[in-house]
Amino acid sequence: MEQEQNTPAFTHLINLAAERFGAKVLWCTDDFFAEKENLIKAENPVFIPEKFTERGKWMDGWESRRKRSEGHDMAILQLGAAGVIRGFDVDTSHFLGNQPEYCTIEACYAPDGDWEKAAWVEVLGKTVLQPGAHHFVEAVGSSQLPVVGRGDRQPDNQQPTTDNLFTHVKLHIYPDGGVARFRVYGEVQRDWRTVTPGELVDLAAAQNGALAIQCNDMFFSHMNNLLMPARGINMGDGWETKRNRTPNNKDWVIVRLAHPGIIRKVLIDTAHFKGNYPDSFVLEGCTSNSDDLSGVPWTTIIPRTKLQAHHEHLFEQEIACTAPVTHVRLSIFPDGGISRLRLWGTIA
Repeated sequence: MEQEQNTPAFTHLINLAAERFGAKVLWCTDDFFAEKENLIKAENPVFIPEKFTERGKWMDGWESRRKRSEGHDMAILQLGAAGVIRGFDVDTSHFLGNQPEYCTIEACYAPDGDWEKAAWVEVLGKTVLQPGAHHFVEAVGSSQLPVVGRGDRQPDNQQPTTDNLFTHVKLHIYPDGGVARFRVYGEVQRDWRTVTPGELVDLAAAQNGALAIQCNDMFFSHMNNLLMPARGINMGDGWETKRNRTPNNKDWVIVRLAHPGIIRKVLIDTAHFKGNYPDSFVLEGCTSNSDDLSGVPWTTIIPRTKLQAHHEHLFEQEIACTAPVTHVRLSIFPDGGISRLRLWGTIA
């Protein structure tokens, strides 16, 4: 899995700087030894001792040359969606003796893409970087910001504040060196006033603000993969549970929808899961003002239904619930992997 269970709570949020989430590395001062695009790869960095290029040792990350003049190196990233930043992982894995001495991070809100004219603010002060290590650090002021959730969501008739909303980040490294991966964890905040009445929106899309908040098992891959854009690229790009030997077992995941809404169309995609797809599934929904769902009654949206290997399953007529819901629970029997969950609906 991408993150271990003993990492900070903010790592359970969406990585806004992930390539598969739509993030891009727009510019850097120098990437002589290793390309800046490596910063946002989903895969954990690897080290191949015998691999070299014509410029030197091949490294799985972003690495600048040794600076022989004043200044320092930096890279600018466009996040996959505008969001409230909660924390970072500055990963120097395999950079042993060639990591930067320290880093700082700035961010700006430039929805039009013009980051050169935007006002940049510091979201992480001077942070010493150790060789070959993850550096999990909270964003400046993150603990004072309200959590974007059912009870804290901006009313639809009000202009969302942009004071703590960011679209781009700038990673400064001092003075030079290599960073393997750079992850920016946060919560997507969308302006729902732009959605017209009756418009179908994917309420389970991470880019709209949906989040997988709980599951009973994600041994092989993370539950938030279910909500990523596009189809899964391989078997690791989905939610997969371990083989369970308990009779009548079921595994489950709960997703907080991007906005309360009425589900109109459902897609369950088992792409790349060919010998390990679930036998069947059930989809349920509930309404709650918080993520504390203890005692909240669940309503069946789609009753227990068989699944196929490596297949997109589309449901419309089968939907049994026409009431608004805020959370959904996908249960799979007995175990296995689902690549994507799409829930198109109208906002309530």
